[in-house]
Amino acid sequence: MLMDISSEMIHALLPIYMVTVLGTSTLAVGIIEGLAEATASIVKVFSGALSDWLGRRKLLAAVGYGIAACTKPIFPLANSLEWLVAARFIDRVGKGIRGAPRDALVADLAPPELRGASFGLRQTLDTVGAFTGPLLAIVLMWHFANDFRAVFWVAVLPGVLSFAVLVLAVKDPGATAVRHPVRFPLRSEALARLGARYWQVVAVSVVLTLARFSEAFLLLRVQEFGVAPYLLPFVLVVMSVVYALSSYPVGALSDRMDRMTLLQVGLVLLVLADLVLAWSPSLAVAWLGVALWGLHMGFSQGLLAAMVADTAAPDLRGTAFGVFNLLTGVSLLVASVVAGWLWDAFGAPATFLAGAAFSAFALGGLRIIKVRAPDRTA
Repeated sequence: MLMDISSEMIHALLPIYMVTVLGTSTLAVGIIEGLAEATASIVKVFSGALSDWLGRRKLLAAVGYGIAACTKPIFPLANSLEWLVAARFIDRVGKGIRGAPRDALVADLAPPELRGASFGLRQTLDTVGAFTGPLLAIVLMWHFANDFRAVFWVAVLPGVLSFAVLVLAVKDPGATAVRHPVRFPLRSEALARLGARYWQVVAVSVVLTLARFSEAFLLLRVQEFGVAPYLLPFVLVVMSVVYALSSYPVGALSDRMDRMTLLQVGLVLLVLADLVLAWSPSLAVAWLGVALWGLHMGFSQGLLAAMVADTAAPDLRGTAFGVFNLLTGVSLLVASVVAGWLWDAFGAPATFLAGAAFSAFALGGLRIIKVRAPDRTA
């Protein structure tokens, strides 16, 4: 939560800072955001597999949070786009190192019958940080009279606190018990042992991720209605509040019913969000689209994580989450680059209409793809 507060204080302002202060194009924003997330996803593959090999999660998580904390001062110090891009990438490397081991740790500790609720709760706590950060950014932008760098400096503190809490307060549960020890990360036999049900879940996740793009485009869309820069982080606040409020109930509900059905509901919500944002005649309607986007996230992200945990062998969960994050990260990169190109070439409505069309296509595909219900006792 603390790291999310730090990161979102910066990320809520960064797209606007790049476009309005540094003169960056929307296509460039899409490429930068997509590449940054793809970088995190690539790193997650290796950190997840390494956590399986070592049998411990906390060490890698601490390294990841430490790297992210160290990058925060670069944002206020950067005096060019190149430095900002470098800081963004290093920050995402830190996220990549910590992501899969952290998710594998949740899967290790969660009771199998409450796995959906556990990942929903984790997603909710993450998202509390995700809307607290933009709220603080709004207050500080007002206080500092739209001084982006001053806000970036304040964001350093919760990042450092996040690393300190992990190192000092979190107890390592010890080596995970494995029946088939992973001799080295990412060996072909380990990937083969992930099984067909896992790869079906990954395929579903890639399709869903191709149907959406970076939330940076939500900020840029709302900006078109003349919202003051210091108020733009409200976009992420609204999205994240809805996301946080829905993630845990949806996760808990998924422990009692088919998760794929709930994912299909999530895609319907994404279609609606895209259509509302494409055709918004006013700012008030645009806010509705932002809220629907957040609801879609609540109906998808925690469920996908729970489905990975359901289908992966316990001793390969780090690898499973790493591969999952790599492929969905590449999908997000493709979606964000295409969204940026459409925006520059045809305008904002074309970007969101294309998203709605692909979301509808993905929904049709999900009705064909059937992931056999996993054994949730493992």
